[in-house]
Order: sequence, then C-alpha cells, then structure tokens
Amino acid sequence: MSAETTQKTTTEHVTTTQHTMRAISQDVLGGPEVLKEVEVARPEPGPSEVLIRVHAAGVNPTDWKHRKRSILLGEPPFILGWDVSGVVEAVGSGVTLFKPGDEVFGMLPYPHGVGSHAEYVTGPARAFAHKPTQIDHVQAGALPLAALTAWQALVDTAAIRAGDRVLIHAAAGGVGHLAVQIAKARGAYVIGTASAAKHEFVRGLGADEVLDYQRADFAEAVHDVDVVLDTIGGEYQLRSLRTLGRGGLLVSVLPYPAQGLAEAADRLGVRTELLIVEADHAGMKAIAALVEEGALRATVAETFPMAQAAKAHEFGETNRTAGKLVLVMSGVGGARD
Repeated sequence: MSAETTQKTTTEHVTTTQHTMRAISQDVLGGPEVLKEVEVARPEPGPSEVLIRVHAAGVNPTDWKHRKRSILLGEPPFILGWDVSGVVEAVGSGVTLFKPGDEVFGMLPYPHGVGSHAEYVTGPARAFAHKPTQIDHVQAGALPLAALTAWQALVDTAAIRAGDRVLIHAAAGGVGHLAVQIAKARGAYVIGTASAAKHEFVRGLGADEVLDYQRADFAEAVHDVDVVLDTIGGEYQLRSLRTLGRGGLLVSVLPYPAQGLAEAADRLGVRTELLIVEADHAGMKAIAALVEEGALRATVAETFPMAQAAKAHEFGETNRTAGKLVLVMSGVGGARD
C-alpha cells in the first residue's frame, strides 16, 4: 500500500525525515522518464498489517505495463512495485506471525496493494513469509511475484505431478525460469521455449528439451503435453492448444483470452484457465521451502539502485534479459544512489 505523495522533486537525491521516506513515483503515464524519486509520508501499519523496511524489490513486466497504460491502477500518481524483501519495522494490532526485526519476503496484494518501490511499505502480514537464510535480500526480492505466478499456475491450478509433460513458454524469463525449476521439483518432464542464445541457461535450470521459437514452430514440434504454461498471450494461446493431449490444460498468466480460445479448446477436447497472481502466505512458505531444499533459485540479471528505476524499466523492456531485475535500496548490498 503506497502513501499519498506529499512532496515531489526531480533532483537525484531526496532528504527524508523519520516521518517520510523516498519512493519512485509518477504523475503521468508514459515512458521510463516519467519515473522520479519523491519524498512521501512513511506509512503506518493498520490491523493485521506489517510495516517493512524494503531492502530489495523485483521489477516485473507488469510494472512497466502499468507505468505506460491505465490498466488496473487507474490514473497516477502511484508508486509501483509488488515484490518485497526486507525487515519488519513494526506490526499492527492482531499480527502474530512476525515481530520487529524479522526478515521477510512476499508479494503485495495484486493489483491495488502496489507500492514496494520505496524505502518502506505496509501490507497484510499473511502476504509474507520468513526469508530463507540461504539467500540474501536481492535473491529474495526477485522471487515473490514471479515464483507465486509459476506456483499458482503449475501447482494450484494444473496440479502437475511426476511424469507430466509440461511446456513452458519464455522459459528464460522471470516467470519461466522459476517455472522450469518448480516443474522439475514436482517430477515433470519439462520442455521450454527460448531463443537459441538462452538454451544453455534453460537447460541449466533442468529443462529436458529446449526449442528455439525463432527457428521452429513449437506447435508442430511438440505433442501430447499435459500442461502448457503461457506467459506470452495472444496467438500463442491458440497455437499452444495444438500441443496438448486430450484433456490437457493451458494455463495463461495473461488473463485476456485470444479470440476464439474457448471454442478452439472445446473442439480439441482440452481445457484453458486464465490466471491473475494472488498474494499468498501458503504459497510463499512453499517457495521458501523449495529455496531451502536447493530446488529453486532466482537468476538476477541485473540490480539497480532505487533512484535508477527508470534504467531498470528501460533494460526490462528490451526483452533481452534472462531472469529477474531487482531494485536495491541505498546502503543495502552495496547499492549506491
């Protein structure tokens, strides 16, 4: 949950008091240049909420999509960011899961809980879990939204199990590279699509097969899969139906069906589900357990100081990254504003 903007500045550095904090906000929709560092009131935790001092926060495609267009947040001003890794600063009434000083990670409720690209954020206590000690805040900040998306698609929705054949699109991307690892941890046979330059990376995650989507039609090359995880949308949804065996399931994390999707699925005897990721305490605990077992790790493509959020958006929009981008707050992990 983001605080109301109380003072705006275009200077590189913002001085804060004990009642304020730095954040990255925007007044208008547009390109990365609309993002700017501002001083806002520091939020206070309400009942069942925690106040977290943010150490690191992932940057996801949904961030730059909402920066550009009015989708689910309405018109600015607003502070973007749903991923959080940090330390509990204070707890609201009724919170029993965490105490001040606990290291936690999680995803703010999507979409309206937005606001983690800031020094502090509040959110429901049960949106978070204890951060695994094996990873630092940068690693933890890269995980929540993307890992929960993969978990809720593959485990909660598709209920994949050992021996299932799973096709994962954009397998080197933020969601995709975590989905490969989650599917392998469940014993699935994993086929990923990626550009040729990223094949070694995807195989290193555990994928059994990797297809170059630029050179071959995956819809002709892949058959009889049980589950498709679609992270691209559009005509990929329709083409992916042809790879499924009878009774198979397409789960798309782009919640907008391609025209004729339901009718095509019915003709082929397959199923479709459209997913919007949710904040999820149980899911975060499951993700933490996979991290602790050594079965799941986020690849961090690049980190940026919070003040360079615009550069992170520019980099992300090239679509050339493998893994995740993370904003790091000043004084954390060597970041410098």
